[in-house]
Amino acid sequence: MPYVSTRDGTDLYVKEWGEGRPVVLIHGWPLSADSWDDQMQALAENGFRAIAYDRRGFGRSDQPWHGYDYDTLADDLADVMEEMDATEDVALVGFSMGGGEVARYMSRHGGAGVTRAALVASVVPYMLQTDDNPDGVPQSTFDQMTEGMKKSRPHFFRNFFNDFFGVGYISSPIYEETLDWAWRLAMQAGRRPTLACAQAFATTDFRPDLPHFRVPTLIIHGTSDKTVPIDTSGRKAAEGIAAAQLVEYNGAPHGLFATEGERLTGDLLTFLKG
Repeated sequence: MPYVSTRDGTDLYVKEWGEGRPVVLIHGWPLSADSWDDQMQALAENGFRAIAYDRRGFGRSDQPWHGYDYDTLADDLADVMEEMDATEDVALVGFSMGGGEVARYMSRHGGAGVTRAALVASVVPYMLQTDDNPDGVPQSTFDQMTEGMKKSRPHFFRNFFNDFFGVGYISSPIYEETLDWAWRLAMQAGRRPTLACAQAFATTDFRPDLPHFRVPTLIIHGTSDKTVPIDTSGRKAAEGIAAAQLVEYNGAPHGLFATEGERLTGDLLTFLKG
């Protein structure tokens, strides 16, 4: 079943590898489900059924004009789970923007069928700097991102992925080919979805969603993440989720699935098996 049709008629590309307990992985902005390939293969080889899909507007999925708010994105997740018959004893794993879908699914859909959750370098609980969120990212930073994307998305993302993968400041250099691959994934997304989703993850307040995490939750975050700083995200999420376990990757950047891939895979498998 390569495509799932959502409740508003948007077709989402879905892939599944392996058999066993379902693990649904939600990718980050501006990538696609392919960014999870290493983890999906390891999950499948260890007795899990790994399911990943391209968010609306990204990868091989439809690019509608509407639906880039987190309520709709959480409904998309629910529709994928229903159509893929992943409705019992499910683990949800959300990277970066994808953590928001996990959080909103837990509140909007009551966490139906979910028994474990993982937030990896996630934007939860609130990215934007406000009076009651002083550790957040200033609006001016997001304004500069928007300006850069509107001027030239291809040029913007060439530079964006340097910080994303920690080029020049992590001990394990990223391959140049990995940067090219990530750029190509980003270029599969539409201009409208890319801008609208950036607005969504920058401004959506997930703090009211945190009490709805009533399952064991693993939070993994790099301490040198310049894309989603740990002080306003991972550490705050760990404070607000009752059954949370925070694992900090010292000196690691944002793109943990590539820069810390083996460690991330191992930690996810340990958590899911436990």
